[in-house]
Amino acid sequence: MQLDRIVQFHKTVGDKTRLQIIALLKQGPLHGQAISGKLGLTPATISYHINKLREIDVIFERRDKNTIYFNLNEKKLTALAEAILKLGGDETMDSISITAADKQHVLTNFFTKDGKLKNIPAQRKKKLIVLEHLVQGLRMGVDYPEKEINTYIKQFHEDFATIRREFIMCQFMTRDKGIYQLNPKELWPI
Repeated sequence: MQLDRIVQFHKTVGDKTRLQIIALLKQGPLHGQAISGKLGLTPATISYHINKLREIDVIFERRDKNTIYFNLNEKKLTALAEAILKLGGDETMDSISITAADKQHVLTNFFTKDGKLKNIPAQRKKKLIVLEHLVQGLRMGVDYPEKEINTYIKQFHEDFATIRREFIMCQFMTRDKGIYQLNPKELWPI
């Protein structure tokens, strides 16, 4: 995700109806008819605004029989909302208490001398250090097809699918229609 995606987030949530939908979903999942009734708007209007919020990934849906419930993706909403505060800020790892010594210790323990990843850490803190190290060879602003990302990861570890998924889940990268892109460092968890 690049700076333009942060801008798109703010443009999307800068709408009164969308803010009202976010406020309603903060209280818990709701289906479209319930949102429509609470806001006094037509279902078509609610669908339009739900689609806009879905595009920026701040809501997700869950189907229960014939009813679709919308849920707020609070983690993503918080990360995008706070990203603007991190722009141009200090990019240290203080937020999760990782010292340079911690980082070096993890890299020494999890990588061979020739740069291969021995195994994927189970502990989140160590996993984030390893993932951050792995993405250092990728360039900001470049679109990477999935095949290219797989090839890149294979030079470090054979389980490219898990690492690729972790890049997304831990917000080092985003994926859109099979194209991967590094997020700005301000959105990385460390």
